[in-house]
Amino acid sequence: MSRPPTPAQPSARLAPIQRQARLRERLHPTHRNLRSELLATAAFLAPALALLAAFRLYPAAVSVAQSLQGGSLQAYRELFADTTFLKSVRVTLAYAAMASPATVAVSLLLALVLQGSGRVRSLVRTACFLPSTVSMSVVAVTWGMILDPHFGLANSVLSAVGLPRQLFLASPVQALQCLAALSVWRNAGYWMMFFLSGMEAVPKSVYEAAQLDGASPLQCAVTITVPLLAPTLGFVLVSNTVVNCLAFAPVFILTRGGPLGSTNVLMYEAYKSAFTYLDMPRSSAISTLVLAAVFALSFLELKLIQAGFGGDRQ
Repeated sequence: MSRPPTPAQPSARLAPIQRQARLRERLHPTHRNLRSELLATAAFLAPALALLAAFRLYPAAVSVAQSLQGGSLQAYRELFADTTFLKSVRVTLAYAAMASPATVAVSLLLALVLQGSGRVRSLVRTACFLPSTVSMSVVAVTWGMILDPHFGLANSVLSAVGLPRQLFLASPVQALQCLAALSVWRNAGYWMMFFLSGMEAVPKSVYEAAQLDGASPLQCAVTITVPLLAPTLGFVLVSNTVVNCLAFAPVFILTRGGPLGSTNVLMYEAYKSAFTYLDMPRSSAISTLVLAAVFALSFLELKLIQAGFGGDRQ
């Protein structure tokens, strides 16, 4: 006589139900779990937000308040009637116009040349990136020694090859160009790494299809790589423009705004107003205008890049 089947244990019957309940809880978290996740997220973000508020937002708010002088726009009216300020605006725009496109072009060219694997390329990439790890103060002092019009290495090389000596930083014409070259030399390797990272995201199948169609490496770079790097290009151009509009250290160390005001960029003019002339409203007004101009210029550059490359992706 066969024994009747043993009924399933209660725990065995409940196991699938418990697993389903846990799965539903993961997919649809309860109010308590959601609240705990939000609290944990806030706890992790709180230190960074506190530092951002203390060292970025609060000084910016104080600067705006000081520039208004109790609600008055007198500091701004005086600025736009000041020829020194207007010349400083032109100098800053000229510096950014020279340094930003040149930095982006050199960094993109380096990324196109050094893309891929290999020991030699890795060494060259490292050598190109190293200047960006050096403090701007150290870079400025080094370039000052090289470009010294009397004892600098640059004039020694020019004399050795039979070319006339140059004034470099002592020349009202060449000083701003030298500062722009310094910026390109220091920052090109840094932005090159962003382009290399962006190139890694381009599918290899796209290059393979182009090569099957007979496209040369130059054609692949122009028609495939650069258009697909539009987001990275926009980020690099905007970020580098912001950096150049806020340039201060090389001017302070090398030229002090001279000669004849040819390198008197806006941030150095704001510094002089605050710490030389003790005119805090004027300095705050300059800083506020620079901040607003940087935002507007960044927005315009992003829109131009989207208009230039967006049609090809649609």
